[in-house]
Amino acid sequence: MKVQITIRGRTYTVRSDETEIDLPAVATYVDSKMNEISSRFGALDDYTVAMLAALNIAEDFERFRRQVDGELSDIDRELSSTAVLLESVLPGEE
Repeated sequence: MKVQITIRGRTYTVRSDETEIDLPAVATYVDSKMNEISSRFGALDDYTVAMLAALNIAEDFERFRRQVDGELSDIDRELSSTAVLLESVLPGEE
């Protein structure tokens, strides 16, 4: 898949093998992060803005990953408890 995206007023042609990813939406997210950094810190060069935006996005991802890991652990515990309950109720094989 090949799409054109715009980040910070520059247009890029991007190719991806991922058909399930909405690249324009991802580009809009990156653009908004970069604009947020730029407006918060003032006159920074594009490289610094991109680096700070990348760090912010990575921080968001890590927070999300930890949240999902915690939720998956909760689900695993609940499934284990349910399995124990089912085993105690169901007749055993002899």
